[in-house]
Amino acid sequence: MTDALSKTRSSFYRRLYVAYLIDHGIHSVPDLMTATGMPRRTAQDTIASLGELDIDCVFEPTQGERHNSGRYVIKAWGAIDPAWVAANAERLGTALGYR
Repeated sequence: MTDALSKTRSSFYRRLYVAYLIDHGIHSVPDLMTATGMPRRTAQDTIASLGELDIDCVFEPTQGERHNSGRYVIKAWGAIDPAWVAANAERLGTALGYR
């Protein structure tokens, strides 16, 4: 039996995992919801909070489209090692109940 994650750890893991997914082609809130099962508001709040970890995530609108059409892109990982996150992504997703 695995131990339950603390709120601090689950928040940290969720941010890392969402940044990983965005960096690996899951570029929109609906796609994040599908990949993880998280509610829309959680996905939106998690993306908005990536800056607290110095992960630079920006929304790039699609040219010529309306209604906030576009994608999220990770521009910089700050002090986070993206290679470590990629190597541990499956573990993070499992710990969060997303896999």
